[in-house]
Amino acid sequence: MVGEETKKSVAFHTLGCKLNFSETSTMGRMMEAEGFAKAAFDDMADVYVINTCSVTDNADKECRQLVRRIQRLAPESLVVITGCYAQLKPKEIAAIPGVNLVLGAAEKFNLAKHIAELSKGDSGKISSCDIEAVQGFVSSWSQNDRTRTFLKVQDGCDYNCSFCTIPMARGKSRSDNLNNVVANATKLAAEGVKEIVLTGVNLGDFRSADGDGDFFELVKALDGVAGIARYRISSCEPNLLTNDIVNFVAQSRAFMPHFHVPLQSGSNKILGLMRRRYRRELYADRVATIKSLMPHACIGADVIVGFPGETDEDFKETFDFLHLLDLSYLHVFTYSERANTRALEITPVVPMAVRHERNKALRNLSYMKMQYFTTQFYGQARPVLFEGFEKNGMMEGYTDNYIRVQTPHRPEWANAIVDWTL
Repeated sequence: MVGEETKKSVAFHTLGCKLNFSETSTMGRMMEAEGFAKAAFDDMADVYVINTCSVTDNADKECRQLVRRIQRLAPESLVVITGCYAQLKPKEIAAIPGVNLVLGAAEKFNLAKHIAELSKGDSGKISSCDIEAVQGFVSSWSQNDRTRTFLKVQDGCDYNCSFCTIPMARGKSRSDNLNNVVANATKLAAEGVKEIVLTGVNLGDFRSADGDGDFFELVKALDGVAGIARYRISSCEPNLLTNDIVNFVAQSRAFMPHFHVPLQSGSNKILGLMRRRYRRELYADRVATIKSLMPHACIGADVIVGFPGETDEDFKETFDFLHLLDLSYLHVFTYSERANTRALEITPVVPMAVRHERNKALRNLSYMKMQYFTTQFYGQARPVLFEGFEKNGMMEGYTDNYIRVQTPHRPEWANAIVDWTL
């Protein structure tokens, strides 16, 4: 542990998903327990840690930009890179000027130990292993960083979609113990947390490490935790979002009528090339089931445009499918080539300009869908959980069905659920 007289500061920056936010927050708490003082990333610190994503090229570029920024701000500080990009391309990252340490998937939660063995003279030191050797699970959750807490219950993925590097970055699917997740939720409730967002790489594939149940059993168990007013399921594959889960959420005490269900393409041909484990008909059935039980539910989807082999006809099929589906919003991703993925073998390659045009078309569709979804509830009162963060005299929160609300800041509403007329 770092002594008070030599107390060092550490600053964190997170790139990517909710899962990364939960892990960064946990690393921060671990470092504070070791005697480090937590600093803001824009302030001076002795150690800077960047927890990376590598879903798109932009995440790689942003990592490099952040390292350059640290070099300008604090050239004598230590720079540590961890996360998915660090596991996938450790040598490439170690070669970036200013990087002192690269930690792979198995070592990121041993941050303090590695920093203790490091000095500024070290350059590009790598501590990593083959992803096949990564088998453990570390419970993680975000805390004090946001009003909503992201609780990691599952990690890794066995699906091997043709465009995705996540199995190479995070390893095989593995989960926390069901009872441990419930204990963590109970602890968070005692600390005043009102909303938990369940996160994982392939959340619906949760299988309790002690054999006590699957994702449906976890959902039922968590619903009984006193003090947690809200749960959200961050993302669940359509083939894993069973009717049992949907039926339970429809009558649940605490699970919100909000689903994020990745689609990726509305073309069965492209879904096949992507090696997805469902077809559009199953996806449409999931949406129809949710809406039949919860007409007020918010449903979001992930979509990738410009995947190799996607013709104008394939994209039109996706656009028309999404247009007709009763979805509330889309997260649109422009396909980017990732090393060592099967998608690189698929032709023809879609020109980048066409990819961007398709992205813009779906983002416009998403905007219209969210506008339509929101206007259906004008004049209705819905419960809003307000966040404590103040910006320009305003605060914001979300309804149960994920409509964002902004209002002048009132301190007494922070982390409180208020009936709000839209």
